[in-house]
Amino acid sequence: MNDHHLLLNIVFLLGIAVVTVSAARRLHFPPILAYIIVGMIVGPYGLSLIEKEENISLLAEFGIVFLLFAIGLEFSFNQVVAMRRLVFGLGTAQVFITAFVAFGIGWLAGLDTNTNIIIAGAFALSSTAIVIKQLTEQSEIHSRHGRSTVGILIFQDIMAIPLLILIPALALSMTNSGENALASTLGIAFLKGILVVVIMYLIGRYLLKPLFHEVASAKSQELFTLTVLTVALGAAVFTEEMGLSMTLGAFLAGMMLSETEYRHQIESDIRPFQDIFLGLFFVTVGMIISLNILVEHFWTVILLTIAIYVVKGAILYGISRLFGKPQGVSTRVALSLSQVGEFTLVIMTLAFTYNLLPEQEGNILLTAAVLNMAIAPFLIKFNGRIANFIHPTSYKANQKEIEHSIETDTQHISNHVILCGFGRVGQIVGRLLHFSNQRFIALDMDISRVNEAHAAGENVYYGDASKQTILHAAVIERAKIVIITFTDLHASIKILKAIRQVNTKIPILVRTMDDKNLSELIEAGATEIIPDTLESSIMLASHLLIMLGHPPRRVLRLTRSIRKDRYKLLDNFYPGEDDNLLQKHQIMKHIIHTVPLDESAFIVGKKIKDLNLEKLNVSVKAIKRGQVRGEHPSSDTLIKENDSIVITGLPENIEKAEFYFKTGK
Repeated sequence: MNDHHLLLNIVFLLGIAVVTVSAARRLHFPPILAYIIVGMIVGPYGLSLIEKEENISLLAEFGIVFLLFAIGLEFSFNQVVAMRRLVFGLGTAQVFITAFVAFGIGWLAGLDTNTNIIIAGAFALSSTAIVIKQLTEQSEIHSRHGRSTVGILIFQDIMAIPLLILIPALALSMTNSGENALASTLGIAFLKGILVVVIMYLIGRYLLKPLFHEVASAKSQELFTLTVLTVALGAAVFTEEMGLSMTLGAFLAGMMLSETEYRHQIESDIRPFQDIFLGLFFVTVGMIISLNILVEHFWTVILLTIAIYVVKGAILYGISRLFGKPQGVSTRVALSLSQVGEFTLVIMTLAFTYNLLPEQEGNILLTAAVLNMAIAPFLIKFNGRIANFIHPTSYKANQKEIEHSIETDTQHISNHVILCGFGRVGQIVGRLLHFSNQRFIALDMDISRVNEAHAAGENVYYGDASKQTILHAAVIERAKIVIITFTDLHASIKILKAIRQVNTKIPILVRTMDDKNLSELIEAGATEIIPDTLESSIMLASHLLIMLGHPPRRVLRLTRSIRKDRYKLLDNFYPGEDDNLLQKHQIMKHIIHTVPLDESAFIVGKKIKDLNLEKLNVSVKAIKRGQVRGEHPSSDTLIKENDSIVITGLPENIEKAEFYFKTGK
């Protein structure tokens, strides 16, 4: 009977979540907040539709495990090394100074030491999910404030390890008596933590990599997914048995697998489980929040929400300035990171579980944290405008300095190429232009790369190509062509629109990953688009044909015709087991499908023109008769018994066409 009620509760929650998350996405709110609102509505402090959350909490714990496992997978040791100054400089200063200040405020408010330690640690962290997603969508992830923000977030993720060790240790110390109980308990816990990290590292290096290699070689999706789940949950159980938090084990397991070649496959396999269970976790967070406390302590919650932003923002701004960041960049870093994050909610929920947080104070803090996260996307979205408003002189001076540095070197240039992006592809294009005696100017947002290239005598400048003033500084009015050398769709569209506002006629060559956004890029103003996957396929096939003895001129004509026809010849593909065309590309792609016809098939004896192909929304690509395949048959071709007809179209139309070909219905 209890199982029946549990199932009803879960179905009920998922049903409400579907509606709430859909509404949140339309309003551009993070889905996390939608789940929390669902919990507040249905929980014991809301409408009491679900009064006991113990069973749901058990499932929600899996959500925390998968969340920490996924965060661990995103961790990159190479990125830590590359950004070590930002990670261990800015990041260290931000976490420890924020935690110290938060601890001081808690001490003045009369909170006990254990509670204060947890709150200080939790509120020093920010939302990796919200910040990275928002900055990526705004094409700011590689900007100066974006790189500083990512560096700080990486250190915050590292600090999650001692915080996850700390909570069970603090709970255990409360059961022991004596002056040295806390120190000895924490000492033992951290020694255990170090031992666990070493063991997990050795397992990851000498066991998990060979294990996943063997599993992958079996080419079984089911076995691979099962192995991922076993590793994630097994690591969680291992650390829990060691007297530490099970979330620590999941996080460490993710970190160990983050450097393997199977990282992206593991992420895609874990995603469905993570999303469902994680949704339930945030629902249980909402169920903890008391609406009565929110009403009774409304102004306290509001003041706390504002205080979090003000205190964290001031610390972030001050630290950024100490590390030599300009006023505008420092303000944007502060606006991007002054919220709390998912780890904050996880740590506070664990603290509730271990009875380390008083119910009323914890509820007030948790409510303030949720409201704080709700505001975050909007502050990040408008961080540039706010920084410009606060520091108009500094911002304009910095922008003028960037523009002046470009204008000084470009005032006499004309008939040049403007390269947007000077990464690996941009540098190769630049070298070829140099060998062809074609002058160019490159704009890039990576200050280290710009400094290195500029020191070597390259015409490479720091600047955002989506800003019209930078384009004018690069003398776009006298430029011959613009090329966008990276594959970031959002950034490319932003740059295209900026270029078209200042120069409607200049040709723009755009690089993209594949062909799924061709129409969107053309609409934004692209003249020519080079999809990486299709171009590499054409080059591979071209070399193959020449090696087979085909005349180079004929091969060249073929490749030119493909490009001239906007790659239409390469549009359709045979789907495989691993293909999920709708999910991967967000648009339904045409596929190729072969329909074998026996003597009972409805269309046997009919001509192609009689098949109502326009009505079926498919086209005939070829007919295979015995061992002979005829490409693009004429409309008068007669369909015969045992033919195989090769058709292309959307998957849903292919299915209808096959049914019609065989039954006439």
